[in-house]
Amino acid sequence: MAILVTGGAGYIGSHTVKELKDRGREVVVYDNLSRGHRDAVGEVPLIVADLMDSKVLAKTIEDYNIDSVVHFAAESQVGESMQNPQKYYLNNVSGTLNLLKVMLDKDVKNIVFSSTAATYGEPEEVPITENCPKNPTNVYGRTKLMIEHILSDYDRAYGLKYVALRYFNAAGAHISGEIGEDHAPETHLIPIIMEVLLGKRDKLSIFGTDYATEDGTCIRDYIHVTDLAQAHILALDWLKSGNPSRAYNLGNGNGFSVKQVVDTVERVTGREIPVEYAKRRAGDPAVLIASSQKVRDELKWQPQFDDLDTIISTAWKWHSNHPNGYEGR
Repeated sequence: MAILVTGGAGYIGSHTVKELKDRGREVVVYDNLSRGHRDAVGEVPLIVADLMDSKVLAKTIEDYNIDSVVHFAAESQVGESMQNPQKYYLNNVSGTLNLLKVMLDKDVKNIVFSSTAATYGEPEEVPITENCPKNPTNVYGRTKLMIEHILSDYDRAYGLKYVALRYFNAAGAHISGEIGEDHAPETHLIPIIMEVLLGKRDKLSIFGTDYATEDGTCIRDYIHVTDLAQAHILALDWLKSGNPSRAYNLGNGNGFSVKQVVDTVERVTGREIPVEYAKRRAGDPAVLIASSQKVRDELKWQPQFDDLDTIISTAWKWHSNHPNGYEGR
């Protein structure tokens, strides 16, 4: 029996594939490579196809004896989702519906779903627990929350079991330096800082210095990508043991401000980062920190790389050795 990883050539997907492979699990990657990278997959079968291609999906499940799915494949840029909502509803929601239809047709009843902290929108309390209200402020978050509702309905109607993992800020790279973060365009803080260090950007723009935080900049919860990957394996094992469907937050429970991240990067790399300060961006909450107590209690998840220095050092190892990402390999 094998695990199908949709979007397995992407950032979090490829790290999950590596962790699964290192544990001796049979893995098949399904990715259209619109965002992912062939070189990120490693020595596992890669099916290059779209989620809307029911025939290829069905054949893949049959040929590789798939018994569970880890579903990463999605468009995930917040700004783009607001400018082009059709793309996001078609790809994220319709693509997932098609995947679920084929899974049910082939009697595959376990799925781990890549959700997001964006389902919460502006938090009413911090740290954010799974029971907090979900009022996403962008189309991307709405597509993910919509899929969570769909999964709940499919569980009730068809017995399809799921674990939805709501990520906070994924960061870092595999400790080996073999795989890492490579987006185009890049929108995440830490790799953007790395691009400044590598001379690909003139400076780092910090948006907002007047938030109600200690240093006036936004605070976010950063979680190492390998710790995220390990949570997916625990979620798979939870489902395969016959446990009920669940939704969990994934974060470290600690917040770091933008200025703290910059200071840490400068200390770890020994390089100075040119910074410019700009006005706040619309929709940026002051503080986003996760409560991960539920996943720690139920899945016994324990982050291994939860200090910011380690997250930054692994990111720098990847970016400094691969200044052009996977294109430079």
